[in-house]
Amino acid sequence: MPISKNFTSIHKQQFEITFLDCYPSGYLKYTDLCNLLQLTAGQHADLGGISFTDMQVHHQAWVMSRMRLEIEKLPKWRDIVTIKTWIKTLENSRSIRCMEMYLNDEKIIGCETYWAVINTKTRRPEAIALPYDHFEKFEIDATKKPTEKIDIDENATRIGNHQVVLSDLDVVNHVNNVKYMEWCFDYENPKKIINKEIHALDINFMRELNINDDAIVKKLKIITNLFTPSKRIIKCLCTSY
Repeated sequence: MPISKNFTSIHKQQFEITFLDCYPSGYLKYTDLCNLLQLTAGQHADLGGISFTDMQVHHQAWVMSRMRLEIEKLPKWRDIVTIKTWIKTLENSRSIRCMEMYLNDEKIIGCETYWAVINTKTRRPEAIALPYDHFEKFEIDATKKPTEKIDIDENATRIGNHQVVLSDLDVVNHVNNVKYMEWCFDYENPKKIINKEIHALDINFMRELNINDDAIVKKLKIITNLFTPSKRIIKCLCTSY
């Protein structure tokens, strides 16, 4: 698609939180929070001519590699929130995108994400084929800490399994990044989730999972790992207080 006349380098989008997005407490699910953030990023890419559809002309797609999420508070059912996003860096096959969520003009959530361009045929990273100079880059941080590599002790306890099914897959034909979070949270203490005790979340996405692949969930204190029998798929670090 051509660059939209409505394109701006800092994009804002408004959402109303529905009951489908919420835990029994009425507050936004962490997983649906991430979905809203990525919908906003996707809309910005659409307007700027570097969407999934645009990139598929060259058999390319964006995939998330790392995410850092910092939460002051969660919105609840019927709240109307605004999400703001911008690109911090974009060069060759890598990009850092920032996002913030606002409620009544108060910033309540910050997120930094690290993305890579892959060839959807070879499944290997490669430089983006589309022009992107019209995206102004902003050295503005959305989080207090940047995305980072998570170092985890390997002596974790196996707590669950999951076989990939069709509903886990996204348009890139692999498990969507939010699904990994959902699997890990399903093994977390529900009271911690319902009571909104998670205030920071770091995730590293290391490998793809596809239909019928088997995953193993392991846990070490506040750290959750997701493995296949032979390799680690993600690292997830939750911080609560």
